Amino acid sequence: MFGLSFGMVVEGSVSVLLAVTIGYCVVLNSRLKRLHADRDTLRQMVTDLVQATDLANTAVKELKTTAVEADLVLNARLEEAERFGIQLANHVAAGPSLMARIAKITSVAQARDSVVPAAEEPYPTPAPTRLQSALQQLAARERIRGNAA
Repeated sequence: MFGLSFGMVVEGSVSVLLAVTIGYCVVLNSRLKRLHADRDTLRQMVTDLVQATDLANTAVKELKTTAVEADLVLNARLEEAERFGIQLANHVAAGPSLMARIAKITSVAQARDSVVPAAEEPYPTPAPTRLQSALQQLAARERIRGNAA
């Protein structure tokens, strides 16, 4: 046959196939290395995702707790405001009768003053007490934003 024996052809084809197999193994090895690197990266990403989920769950629980506390505080303040509103309405309703009593007292006092001679004082004027002078000083102070200084 053309000077080559059948054994040499087989050996040559086996060596070519072996070289192709080794080359293919090198390519597969590089792909496996990338896959392992990607697997480690994916594992780290999953770990980070689990941690972020845990943090989010904790934040949601704290937010719910804060919302419940704020709701309780708001309800308490609303109830207190309602009580103050009722008290204020009662005071406003009592205002006309109080004004009538004050008018009656002033008319009686004016009638008595017209009967008592002007030269005489019906009651001696007492010296101002410490409480009265402190109240006068507070009333004389400037007001800051509607509150006494």
